[in-house]
Amino acid sequence: MTIKGVLFDFSGTLFRVEPVGDWLSAALDACAITLPEAEFARCARELEEAGALPGGANPLRVPAHLAELWSVRDRDGELHRRAYTGLARTVGLPDPRLYDLLYDRHMTPAAWRPYADAGPVLAGLRERGIGIGVVSNIGWDLRPVFRAHGLDDFVDTYALSFEHGAQKPDERLFQVACEALGQAPGGVLMVGDDRRADGGAAALGCAVHFVDHLPVRERPDGLRAVLALAGEGR
Repeated sequence: MTIKGVLFDFSGTLFRVEPVGDWLSAALDACAITLPEAEFARCARELEEAGALPGGANPLRVPAHLAELWSVRDRDGELHRRAYTGLARTVGLPDPRLYDLLYDRHMTPAAWRPYADAGPVLAGLRERGIGIGVVSNIGWDLRPVFRAHGLDDFVDTYALSFEHGAQKPDERLFQVACEALGQAPGGVLMVGDDRRADGGAAALGCAVHFVDHLPVRERPDGLRAVLALAGEGR
């Protein structure tokens, strides 16, 4: 098939959120709070186990009172905030302000790092005249993250779940992105790290390629294969 458009997931595909320890440190600094080392380690560990960092590890267990909210969290910005601050509140923290500060921190460009090959791969696709879209299950506007890291100019369209009230694997979100690129799904490649969510593009007729959701330093060239795939048939 000839690839005329490529859709990318955001978290774990093009960008990776900061480690839980750095995330917690930023919120503590905002409150001018210093914790003993052992207490800091406990808070960081329990926040990670709770899955309270969006883009980080999934919860080890979703509390019953948050289960329904968790399943639809990406359809609306307020639902997203309530779900993640709800998970954070299962962890005892030294100041109640921290729960919202933690959520706010994860939406800042400073909390995200692009994978090393994200820029070169996006630039390579642009040079070939291939349309580029970002399709993300998310509860906030990630465009400032792309702008801050110099990648926004490569992206032709964004299909964000909270803006459309639909979340992957619902094929409607992929359809929105394909239409925005002016391409039929059969000429579009979806690249993501979640086989269930991102794999939903296959139902629409898109090709799908998966990458591993790893720390930035452990995945220096995981996106390079996209250039080869997009070169097939060209």
